[in-house]
Amino acid sequence: MANNCAGLELYMIKGHVKWFDSTKGYGFVVVDDGQGDVLLHANVLRNFGRSSVAEGAEITMDVQGTDRGRQAVEIHDISAQTPEEVDYSEPLQSLLKAKNNSPLEPARVKWFDKAKGFGFVNVFGSSDDVFVHMEILRLYGLSDLLPGEAVVVRKQEGPRGQMASEVRSWDYAVMAATQTPE
Repeated sequence: MANNCAGLELYMIKGHVKWFDSTKGYGFVVVDDGQGDVLLHANVLRNFGRSSVAEGAEITMDVQGTDRGRQAVEIHDISAQTPEEVDYSEPLQSLLKAKNNSPLEPARVKWFDKAKGFGFVNVFGSSDDVFVHMEILRLYGLSDLLPGEAVVVRKQEGPRGQMASEVRSWDYAVMAATQTPE
């Protein structure tokens, strides 16, 4: 366990996201230690390079106790659910089953409506829309996209045009590009 400069104890813990609302700017993580949920603030999530996180995503973080309860201070890892853990509709099942070796491409969010469960991104250098389904976001640990947000997508041809088969945060691509193979 580490101590921060205020003398309050920090400790690392693992849990799963109960809910997160990017509009409100916070959510909660459930942990199995019997001491209650942990507050996850949007600023802590942004410091990790994310603007949202999906319900059910597994999260490893440093936590600090306060007089108002426990709060996440730093995120170390976010792992999404595996496709086998989620029940998808038939069109999404076929999209996920198809092998897709296309590269991750940088894109900008055109719009995304969480209530409708879909939106569109544009790959840099192209004005063509790429359809993004909510379940694809959840699969990769995201719960929402903001207009203008930079992401990376792996796309493939769907029944009505280009569809994202993978969506990752911009910081995911940066981290992946800077990691050196061992």
